[in-house]
Amino acid sequence: MNGIAAPIVAYEPAPTLSFIAPRRKVSVVMVVYMTGEALEESVACVLADPLVDEFVIVDNGSSCAEATRLKGVAERDRRVVLIVGQGNVGFARGANLGARRASGDILIFLNPDAFLQPGCITSLSEAIEARPVPCIVGGRVLNEDRTEQRGARRGDITPISALMSLSHLAQRVPAWRRYEVHWETDAPPEGVAAIPTISGACFCMRREDFEAVDGFDEGYFLHVEDVDLCWRVRQAGGMVLFQPQAEVIHLGHTSRASPIRVEFHKGVGLARYFRKRAETISQTLLAWILSPIIVCTAVVRPVMWRMRRRAA
Repeated sequence: MNGIAAPIVAYEPAPTLSFIAPRRKVSVVMVVYMTGEALEESVACVLADPLVDEFVIVDNGSSCAEATRLKGVAERDRRVVLIVGQGNVGFARGANLGARRASGDILIFLNPDAFLQPGCITSLSEAIEARPVPCIVGGRVLNEDRTEQRGARRGDITPISALMSLSHLAQRVPAWRRYEVHWETDAPPEGVAAIPTISGACFCMRREDFEAVDGFDEGYFLHVEDVDLCWRVRQAGGMVLFQPQAEVIHLGHTSRASPIRVEFHKGVGLARYFRKRAETISQTLLAWILSPIIVCTAVVRPVMWRMRRRAA
């Protein structure tokens, strides 16, 4: 020591920045119906995320064992709100029921067979901030092998694009490539990007956005309600965004409900969607002509799947 006293420095705490807004409350909404074994892991992934302030589970119908487990989860964790007793009212109506009960400013809609990956909710919430109203942000939906799932990113779904895509003509004829609906084979964008349609397996909306477009159209029972929601957001002058950093693993086909019944509702929903968005007489006529074809094609698909599996 040289005998010189060290100067005394007084450190004052940093001033509070009053302009920093508090974090908006996040509510996850999940509609459950005969999900199966995937449900337990999906619920666990939601509750493990520190950003989840509230978890609204709408039970449209579960086995006795699943219902008991859900009741136990609700009793153990104060964040869980369990809605029961309404019966199988369909996904759209169930999701609206959950959204109305939720108290969060940010609504995350998640399928019961989808597993949130670390940082998913953070990425979705950050992507939607400072965006114009209405806005919807979808996550990157992955298969179990982490390849991007079919339907995770989609173009504008019209009768022509659906026909070209289903017939594979959009892939075989270069001039018709623009009609390809499914974009999962394209390289993902490096950051948040505007696209026509995202997957309903995992997406985010601010409450005011959801209310601005009147939520889900309850005329859809199962499937296509997410396509319709994206279309209505765009029709209202809003944005549909894809956030590649928000990852979720989606199993799909885990429900114990009949595959034929599920595909039937998908076909009915798609036919309804085309009729709904028709603007001219010719478009309306085409939509009605295609409606029975779409429904029949949807119902035949699970039958063909079974025949291929047996042949293999």
